[in-house]
Amino acid sequence: MSKLPDFGISGEKGRQEYLKSARKIYTDGYKRFKNSIYRLATSDGTTSIVVAPQFLTELRKLPDDVLSFPKAVEEIMEAKYTNIVTDEPLVNHTVRADLTTALARLNPIICSEVEDAMKDEMPTCEEWTTVPIYTTLVKIVAKVSGRVFVGPELCHTEEYQESAISYTMEIINVLNAIKGMRPILRPFLAPRLPEVKNLKDREKKAKAFLEPIAAARKKGMKDPEWKRPDDMLQWMLNRSEEYGVDSTERLVKCQLGLIFAAIHTTTLTLTNILYTLAVTPQYIQPLRQDIRAALENNDGVMTSRALQQMEKLDSYMKECVRFYPPGFTSFTRKVLKGITLSNGQYIPPGANIETPTIALNNDNRVFPDAEDFDGFRFYKLRKGGSTADIARNQFVTTNETNLSFGYGRHACPGRFFAANEIKMILARCLLEYDVKNADGVKERYSNIETGRQLMPDPTKQLMFRKVKA
Repeated sequence: MSKLPDFGISGEKGRQEYLKSARKIYTDGYKRFKNSIYRLATSDGTTSIVVAPQFLTELRKLPDDVLSFPKAVEEIMEAKYTNIVTDEPLVNHTVRADLTTALARLNPIICSEVEDAMKDEMPTCEEWTTVPIYTTLVKIVAKVSGRVFVGPELCHTEEYQESAISYTMEIINVLNAIKGMRPILRPFLAPRLPEVKNLKDREKKAKAFLEPIAAARKKGMKDPEWKRPDDMLQWMLNRSEEYGVDSTERLVKCQLGLIFAAIHTTTLTLTNILYTLAVTPQYIQPLRQDIRAALENNDGVMTSRALQQMEKLDSYMKECVRFYPPGFTSFTRKVLKGITLSNGQYIPPGANIETPTIALNNDNRVFPDAEDFDGFRFYKLRKGGSTADIARNQFVTTNETNLSFGYGRHACPGRFFAANEIKMILARCLLEYDVKNADGVKERYSNIETGRQLMPDPTKQLMFRKVKA
């Protein structure tokens, strides 16, 4: 580790600087060490090894006993205090084997759920109406995701909605409280935080609601005449014995981890896109035409094929995520065994590695005119490019220059479901509403930046009005 160059400031001063100015630190470090690696002190009291993207191809081939994704997530998510599940093969396999393969069958159901949820949560908006869009989207996403996670009967109940939304928000509150605390004090003070207590109480309530349901289903599975529900909870139950998940409590924790991951990231992405759409009105009409053409080609039904044909919408979504990623870094891993890179630099065990996504996304060598927002950037690359270009420039694509969903074996397995859900909600918004900022604000609302985290300000409001016939 001593042979690696240091960057940034160490100690408490450096930690505070990282919390306030991580964007600048990663951007400056990328310029200085663009083709190398360096050591950086973060706000968590740990040392990160920041790795240039050129090394990702060789790093992604390393086995989990050398580079561990779950161990790194445990630290980032403060798992000892949030108690969130970070390493459960049952969840990942069920998402890949059951959810993703079922999307063609489920898309009409998801689409119907989107329509119903938006009718429930969006005001009528006959004239320009102010909407607290983040909190509205949380409710919509919870209902839509819940339909797939626990089925139609449960997802609409007040108990499930409260558990799903509140659990997600409580985890965010805990993370914000802990990340602002000096690392040396966390083992003593973090367990006493009111945010940690609130999260534990919320988890108990969620378990009290979900455990009897899971237990009843396990009992029902013993009856050959019992019709198994078609949702994530049941799919996980079907595979639980194969993966050694023998307790109902553990299954419920898997469900809670799934709920947090889906609701949090999808809501943040949607909010970022709508905040951007509100200040780029020139894209609204072309996007509407794109959506309408795709629907007309599929008999008015939002099938998987129709969603795939919404290429301009897909591009706009991807450009928003390039400009406003979920965090400043990606490909975070814990080094369990020492690694020697192809350039001869050695990374010792115990370190965390990460790649500076925010700097990569603004590299003109990778994205020409990277400082300019071009909503149809990836649409143009797909239209004018090869088969490989088409594959590389889709919203769900993961590769060494598209890291928002991760990269390699641990790329987000739920990104296909998330992409469909986001497209359906945006398509409904665009077809039904015009959108703009509230209070005459012309500039895009600024995102909140704390350490490596980047998120839209949940307190801002947008204005919506029904599209005039």
